[in-house]
Amino acid sequence: MSTKEIKTNWAQFIPLVTVFFFWGFVAASNDILIPVFKKAFDLTQGQSQLVSVAFYVAYTVGSIIYMIISYLTKGDLINRIGYKNSLALGLVISALGTLLFYPAANTGSFTLMLSGLFIVALGFSLQQTVANPLAIALGPITTGSQRLTMAGGINNLGTTIGPLIVSFAIFGSATSSNTNMSIESVKVPYLVLGAAFLLVAVLLKFSSLPDKPAAVVESEFDTNNSRSSALKYPQLILGMIGIFVYVGVEVSTASNLPAYMEKDLGFLTKDIAPYISLYWASLMIGRWTGAVEAFTDNLNKQKILRFIAPYLAFGVFLLVNKLMNHDLTPFYVYARIILILIAADFASKGNPARMLFIFSVLGILALLIGMSTTGMVSVYAFTSVGLFCSTLWPCIFTLAISGLGKHTSQGSSFLIMMIMGGGIISWLQGYVADVTSIHASYVVGVLCFAYLAFYAWKVSGILKNQGINFDKKVSGGH
Repeated sequence: MSTKEIKTNWAQFIPLVTVFFFWGFVAASNDILIPVFKKAFDLTQGQSQLVSVAFYVAYTVGSIIYMIISYLTKGDLINRIGYKNSLALGLVISALGTLLFYPAANTGSFTLMLSGLFIVALGFSLQQTVANPLAIALGPITTGSQRLTMAGGINNLGTTIGPLIVSFAIFGSATSSNTNMSIESVKVPYLVLGAAFLLVAVLLKFSSLPDKPAAVVESEFDTNNSRSSALKYPQLILGMIGIFVYVGVEVSTASNLPAYMEKDLGFLTKDIAPYISLYWASLMIGRWTGAVEAFTDNLNKQKILRFIAPYLAFGVFLLVNKLMNHDLTPFYVYARIILILIAADFASKGNPARMLFIFSVLGILALLIGMSTTGMVSVYAFTSVGLFCSTLWPCIFTLAISGLGKHTSQGSSFLIMMIMGGGIISWLQGYVADVTSIHASYVVGVLCFAYLAFYAWKVSGILKNQGINFDKKVSGGH
């Protein structure tokens, strides 16, 4: 690829990742809303997880609406109106959802709050259907997974900042003695967020993003394009389950953490935000590490960046929390845990199936350690799940759409549909917590990671039988 081509792709990539930031900001902010709503509306742990259910099930509903419209109009909706217009439309829909926070806060309506989150996520569904394959398409397929990982790193910059800003809006500064939770204080940050959605929609409309990139439709790994539907590919079917359980364990680990820290460890709700921020920052740390190949093909530079990138991301977390006047002392020890991530990244050698397997096993170990310990050791263990979830989305997504060719867009829509796992599995863990304990409920996450390890092993054989070998394809990057 020429230097000119790389610059052109980066110019297109930069405005695209703005929407990734928004997804992360809102998704992680939900983890602050859950304990706030639980106390304000006197909910059980299972009922409080309806926040996650409303948000993540909207992705499925959005995908179904998209497919119905495409069927009724006898043509793919996104291909018809263009990628930029689709992103802009998704942002406008999300902005409409934020407007509901105003009457919901004024009337103290949990139902309206959930409706607002549902509509915001409905817009996100359309955005994700466009943005994920587009991120892979803006360059060679060999580094598509790394570009998606990088976009995920921007997403997690949003997840790191989101909980802190929403917590500040509700409770004030970290040094404040205020422990009262005002539902009305939620409306301002979400109305500002809605205005930002509209602004970015206009900016994307005039950006250099392509309307109909050919690489989204035709894959370099297109080996079986005679099949009639994306659902004819086993890597996609198994990958859909993979996305379901991956988003499930990622979201449920964080969304149940506040209740664990409050009930079992005695934390105040207002003091939990930095730990939720650390969890989502862990995904940023891992994704910045996994994206280094997208910057350079030089092996020596890649090795150096693999150590610089994670600690640079960790530095962002520390800086943001310092600016919010949080005590950083409890977080310095986390620098040692990051070394495990770096070692795992080296061991994966850029192969998405191998990376998926290694990181899933580490996720299982982290949860088991968290369940078998107490105090801050358990908190760090549960938080480190974010490190091991960090690169799983691009791994699953890349493996699932490999070889789909002209069915790639359809396959992407099916994968986005399965994001509902974030809501359903969060609710399931909340239910298990109600009948056992929050500590024991993390066994749900262990089962999710176990399936992902199985998928990593199974999909390797499926793709090899189709002539797809990622070791051969990406060996030049190592």
